[in-house]
Amino acid sequence: MAVKKPPQNVVPPERNAKQSLRMTTPVFLDGASLTIPTLTQLQADGEMVAGAAAAPMSTELAKKIYADMVYTRLLDERMVGAQRQGRLSFYLTCTGEEASVAGTIAAFKHDDMVMGQYREQLAIRFRGFTTEQFMNQLFSNAEDLGKGRQMPVHYGSRDLHFMTISSPLATQIPQAAGYAYGQKLAGNSACTLCYFGEGAASEGDFHAGLNMAAVLKCPVVFVARNNGYAISTPAAEQYAGDGIASRGVGYGIKTIRVDGNDILAVYSAAVAARKIAVEEQQPVLIETMSYRLGAHSTSDDPSGYRSRDEEQQWREKDPISRMKNWLLKQGWWDEERDVALQAGFRKEILEQLKLAEKRAKPVLQELINDVYQTPPAHLREQLQALEKHIAKYPDDYPADKQSREGAK
Repeated sequence: MAVKKPPQNVVPPERNAKQSLRMTTPVFLDGASLTIPTLTQLQADGEMVAGAAAAPMSTELAKKIYADMVYTRLLDERMVGAQRQGRLSFYLTCTGEEASVAGTIAAFKHDDMVMGQYREQLAIRFRGFTTEQFMNQLFSNAEDLGKGRQMPVHYGSRDLHFMTISSPLATQIPQAAGYAYGQKLAGNSACTLCYFGEGAASEGDFHAGLNMAAVLKCPVVFVARNNGYAISTPAAEQYAGDGIASRGVGYGIKTIRVDGNDILAVYSAAVAARKIAVEEQQPVLIETMSYRLGAHSTSDDPSGYRSRDEEQQWREKDPISRMKNWLLKQGWWDEERDVALQAGFRKEILEQLKLAEKRAKPVLQELINDVYQTPPAHLREQLQALEKHIAKYPDDYPADKQSREGAK
């Protein structure tokens, strides 16, 4: 009986895995088989770690990074306060993770696409998002770029190459792989920067996105902000492996783990990662080890699942204080400028907050536009039913009354 030969373009199954080493008896690998170090270059007191080779950072860039970190911390504090006062429905902070975001976004070019989760307000701020734009989005008024259709903290800007944030966790990960593949096919020198938390890495989209990026060699840099908690679930209860970095290695992606509170380490890793993504046309995974100093959101109370002592230990590693200490030692900063910077930001944020909350809401008819060239019958019917309902109970919808008056 003749043996049928396999087609020439089919790779035998045994060749799908590397076989540089062989064994004759069963030996199983576990988490201890791979040790992933953490890149650290800056100590808490602002002194460099001995032997650290940090990526060059100009005085101007360092000051901008620091200013944006301070701004984001103050914005978060003010908006949490606004939510507690009943002026805002919801808010999520970046508190404690500022270096993880600032150090990465600063290494990328303006034409690189950014896809965030919901703690990357610092990234869009770095690219030029104004306080007025922040407030318009947070209060969903008529000046909001998203026309009031998103819940707070879901920013986006076409001009700033920042994809609008969506609520479902991890959807941006396969989207980032696909967008980066498009950049590759276009032959430009841009890449995609994709942020998410370690909780999002437990979603199926994470695995689909990383595998797609690895197989298709997409120029995308994934940044996993490992802040220790997915809402109230600690990392120890999320996975048994060595963090998120080990998964990148498993998918065949170049991977690095960094101290997420160390601005120099994060920036150095991000500079190198972008170079790999663009010049070698392949994905990179950066895992930043940090801590969520605030609650998951204004709907959360972290005192129910973690101790004050644990939080205090991480406050002593505050990324903003660490960078400030470094700037002081460089002679690039002083306490007088620091006080003035914070005072200026607080004044600006509060002024724009008061203006934004008084602006009219989007016109109700905008609700069904932009999805279809011509709104279909079922959407028009729903809008008409909504208008009748509001007309029947006008006192219960003061915001809509305000939008109608503002449209006149």
